[in-house]
Amino acid sequence: MAAMTSPADNLTIWCNAKFPPAALEALRAGLRRHRLVFSSAPPTGNLVGSAPDPELERADVAFGQPDPAQIMKLPRLRWVHLTSAGYTRYDRDDLRSALRARSATLTNSSAVYAEPCAEHAFAMMLALARRLPQCVADQQTTRPWHAAEHRIRSRVLTGQTALIVGYGAIGRRLVELLEPLRINVVCVRRRPVGDEGVRVVPQDQIGEWLPRADHVVNILPENKETLGFFGPERIRAIKPGGAFYNIGRGTTVDQNALLAALRSGHVGAAYLDVTDPEPLPPDHPLWSAPNCFITPHTAGGRDDEFEQLVRQFLDNLRRFETGEPLRDRVI
Repeated sequence: MAAMTSPADNLTIWCNAKFPPAALEALRAGLRRHRLVFSSAPPTGNLVGSAPDPELERADVAFGQPDPAQIMKLPRLRWVHLTSAGYTRYDRDDLRSALRARSATLTNSSAVYAEPCAEHAFAMMLALARRLPQCVADQQTTRPWHAAEHRIRSRVLTGQTALIVGYGAIGRRLVELLEPLRINVVCVRRRPVGDEGVRVVPQDQIGEWLPRADHVVNILPENKETLGFFGPERIRAIKPGGAFYNIGRGTTVDQNALLAALRSGHVGAAYLDVTDPEPLPPDHPLWSAPNCFITPHTAGGRDDEFEQLVRQFLDNLRRFETGEPLRDRVI
């Protein structure tokens, strides 16, 4: 359960997110009686860690990307809400133990990023099936009229099999988007619950499904169990000509193995929104690999991203005040 507060409580809410004026105004307006304090050294982005901040020591609630080591030491801090869906820096046994020992809670912003990430993956699945990247490349070069080639190599998604590896908020939304196309969807989850509403298999059965999937969508987070998850053996197990997508984390994929599979044609196409490292150096061979299409970690992007982050936090703040379960709870 979330830490209980009384409606009369005046909370000190620490923030180190860099919000534009409209989002900041919405945040201030939504806090009502609570006190907002800002970090003296905000991070440059959600993927970058932040240093310890003295202002955080006075806070009841943290909103942004606080230093993991510091939040373990602050008994006053009762709730941490991350401005990201990923929480690799906070996925630590010592941090979990410290927060649970004082009944503190950690939540993330999965609900904000699930829709754009799922739509991003869905868009690339459609684009690859209809050969849109290849047609764009034709237009940007010598403008040949490859009508016969593109027509005969185009596909329809209906009846194909998609293997979604990682069944969190993004995976659930992607399943919903694929449903009208009557795609055979199978999801891989570390521990299936049984109420997912779609076929879900445990992680140790992935080897049975990789050779059967036309599309392998990797949505794994980064942790000690997922580093290099798609190594040479699993990449070799992908159905010949199948497409591979990564909107999870670059470190979950052996990029050398993927590069070799693309060059040999074993993997028919790859769409990568995340890489290792980021930014991907301009001379990295993945940029020029056959049928490899890269977006620069933009899957979670949306024009109202900051406003949505504030809106979700304020909704959870209302729940925190009244003792209701918080959304997107991690700890």
